[in-house]
Amino acid sequence: MENLLCTGCRREVDGGLWQARCPECGEPLEVGPPRGGSVLDGAPLLVRFANFLPRRALGLEGPAAPVLSLGEGNTPLLHLETIGERIGLPRLFVKVEGTNPTGSFKDRGSVAGVQRARALGFRAVGTVSTGNMASSMAAYGARAGMRAVVLVSASIPRAKLAPIAAYNPLLIGVEGDYGRLYHLSLELGPKLGIAFVNSDDPYRVEGQKTLALELWQQLRRQLPDAVVVPVSSGGHMAALLKGFKELHALGYTERVPRLIGVQAAGCAPIATAYQQGADTPAAWGEPRTIAKAIANPSPPSGRRLLQAAKNGAPLHFVTVTDEEIMAAYWRLAHEAGVFAQPDAAAPVAAAQKLAASGLLRPDETVVAILTGHGTKDLTPLESNAPVSLRTCTLDELPRVLERAL
Repeated sequence: MENLLCTGCRREVDGGLWQARCPECGEPLEVGPPRGGSVLDGAPLLVRFANFLPRRALGLEGPAAPVLSLGEGNTPLLHLETIGERIGLPRLFVKVEGTNPTGSFKDRGSVAGVQRARALGFRAVGTVSTGNMASSMAAYGARAGMRAVVLVSASIPRAKLAPIAAYNPLLIGVEGDYGRLYHLSLELGPKLGIAFVNSDDPYRVEGQKTLALELWQQLRRQLPDAVVVPVSSGGHMAALLKGFKELHALGYTERVPRLIGVQAAGCAPIATAYQQGADTPAAWGEPRTIAKAIANPSPPSGRRLLQAAKNGAPLHFVTVTDEEIMAAYWRLAHEAGVFAQPDAAAPVAAAQKLAASGLLRPDETVVAILTGHGTKDLTPLESNAPVSLRTCTLDELPRVLERAL
């Protein structure tokens, strides 16, 4: 079995064991470089990009190998002509990850993580999450016939539990520090026979990097100039960087696009550390933002991203306010017909901000990653949705329509 490599001290770690972080320095582990090859169009996600993934570790070797899938991937890449022209980015695209089976980008990582756990003979999988990853892991655990264990904060709003509980996982609300819960799950998992596929698990990252591969495929083996992505734990951005770097190393692309990580101003530990030139993000305290899905006060892959930036990776980090996020949220729905959760709208808000400052240019191809569907968080609709309802009789309807149009 291929060994894993520490992203911090670069130590090699036994890839035959279930582990997510280096036993020496505690930084996240990663899978080694792929061999590359053809893309198998029309196949399930893991098979389609099997030549860019750790085939043996995922149990993909052989024609009869069982492959987990709920139909993830192949999400739309839409050109936002009207919005792009308005904000000075006529080549602005959005990757609509909300069309994945459970409504978010998390499904890419979940399918790979659960596939790996099944290949190692685990009967239970788990995760620490309060939203998208929780429901995604519960769904893929159910699909694989495995017991799913979901650990959430005891203070999670009850409305957020229903989409998770629908898949019938073992759902446990835990009191105490949420950042510590992540590390505790990694300690308990091997002892209890639970494969915890958390945010920056090396095989979750392998699944998430398929987004980079899919962009390359959809853009006819070209890459955009810049990709703007929401950042919470940092695992998703690390996965995109890994995918783009591997494509470049294999000779499929001439460069690695700029990756711009977006955090909410009310919880921005990585962006703040980046702006201060720090090596490690400081714990944020209590998040205060409507973008709950990216409000991680202790991001486990924060140091990994900051280290990559200092080592020359084309990474940049910005913050956007809740007002800027919500303006993009409504603009996407009203002008593009795309309903995204607030966190997913943050990259469009950031793109507008960066275009105004000149950091993104009109001649550049820019892709904003919309990580989740709007139904994943209905808070904005419940609190201040601009509903305009006119009433009339049947006889009055023709006149009302004529005047309105």
